[in-house]
Amino acid sequence: MSLPLDLGVFRDLFVALTEEMGVVLQRTAHSPNVVERRDYSCALYGADGTTIAMGDHMPVHLGSMPLSVAAARGAMELQPADVAILNDPSAGGTHLPDLTLVQGVWLEGDETPAFWLANRAHHADVGGRTAGSMPLTGDVYEEGVVLPPVRLMRGGSRVEPTWRHLLANVRTPEERSGDLAAQLASLATGERRLRALVDRYGKGRIEAMGQALVDYAARLVRGLLAGIPDGAYHFEDVLDDDGRGARDVAIRVTVEIDGETARVDFGGTDPAVEGPLNANPAIVRSAVFYVVRALLEEDAPANDGVLAPFVIEVPEGSLLRPGWGRPVAAGNVETSQRIVDALLGALAGAIPDRIPGASQGTMNNLAFGGLKDDGHPFTYYETVAGGAGGHPDGPGASGLHTHMTNSLNSPIEALERALPVRVRRYAYRRGSGGAGRRPGGDGLVREIEALSPLEGTILSDRRRRGPWGLAGGVAGAPGANWRLRGERAEELPGKAEFRLEVGDRLVVETPGGGGWGEPEAE
Repeated sequence: MSLPLDLGVFRDLFVALTEEMGVVLQRTAHSPNVVERRDYSCALYGADGTTIAMGDHMPVHLGSMPLSVAAARGAMELQPADVAILNDPSAGGTHLPDLTLVQGVWLEGDETPAFWLANRAHHADVGGRTAGSMPLTGDVYEEGVVLPPVRLMRGGSRVEPTWRHLLANVRTPEERSGDLAAQLASLATGERRLRALVDRYGKGRIEAMGQALVDYAARLVRGLLAGIPDGAYHFEDVLDDDGRGARDVAIRVTVEIDGETARVDFGGTDPAVEGPLNANPAIVRSAVFYVVRALLEEDAPANDGVLAPFVIEVPEGSLLRPGWGRPVAAGNVETSQRIVDALLGALAGAIPDRIPGASQGTMNNLAFGGLKDDGHPFTYYETVAGGAGGHPDGPGASGLHTHMTNSLNSPIEALERALPVRVRRYAYRRGSGGAGRRPGGDGLVREIEALSPLEGTILSDRRRRGPWGLAGGVAGAPGANWRLRGERAEELPGKAEFRLEVGDRLVVETPGGGGWGEPEAE
């Protein structure tokens, strides 16, 4: 089904608006995580909060942000030039470092917002027990400051108590203030571009095209589902551990296709855990949205129509609906990846010629901090890329951020310029991709030397078993983490808090992707 010309034009106009919001955010931010890795997302919503368009940013952000917009709309009556901020996992948040800003756009004569704009950026520190706010803790309170929907701006002016409260709880207030200013600039850019579109085409035309794109996306997805054989397809995958004693934490899913509709049921998934692997329904929604979008044609609109034909069921008290107070830092990054693996594994039973082998299945989250030579604190966060799964059309890519992350690799120069560290090695991990007719891509090796004492956390997975292959393909190699002290090498768990003295090195070896198809005989 080709995109009608007028819908194609407006789809591109709306996406261009959100992409420009992202460019402004990236170019005006202070932290390497936003500037270099582009760990942010931007989107446009209708008057009722329906997603109209989103930038080509972070899948784990984009599918969950509508719930944050709904939470902000429900918590307060925002007025013109007001901006809400939140990160609460029970209000559409993912994990605490992801700060979401929400703003309404009023048009002349309107008493309520005609549209909503939102962006989300991962801040390298929001307080908590460890630098980078990704600790191996047993509750959410040690992960950082929790913000329900509150006003950050009122009538275009800062709400000083909100700013002071947030900045008083972080290790790097100047950097946080700079990244928040970039998010505000992004919203201002989006509002200007949206008003220009309304001036050119009229409010009615913009609203009608937004709804038409949502309806069109829903029709595309119904057509996609109609081409998948009816039936119930099951799959189970496991996370290595939660970092606090639980092992082989299982995610179980049944995808039931019935004509042009589908039900995704996570019944049987393991209960919530003590460690930070717990996710929430907003992350589940993001993962389902991503998988469906990946199966659509490239020019398909990305909006709320994508999930219109779906019912998603998540059991209370499970890893994916843990209830308030559980730690969630790794749910957004590690558990989200395993949800995608489970969904793709289930769909491989229905459409095996369209599903790749498992990609690295982890984001290899690295957060650390300490003091610079001038005594000022620093914090840093990054994810490390790995191998993509081989697929029916070709081999998997190497050294790529896969699935629920869509970030870039952090350049060595940016890391060394900003922090007292030296990157000793950054290379492909040759031979780590699984063998197959279409082999999996290779992971990476990243070795960082401390030039001043630092402490940090690594949250990673696929350290005990590699990403699975499909159709006879071989699994990719598991990852590994090491601390090097002189000639001594100490293997670190997949989820660990660590300390480096001057001269110590941290080595992260990321998994390769699973292969697809029986390896060809030599």
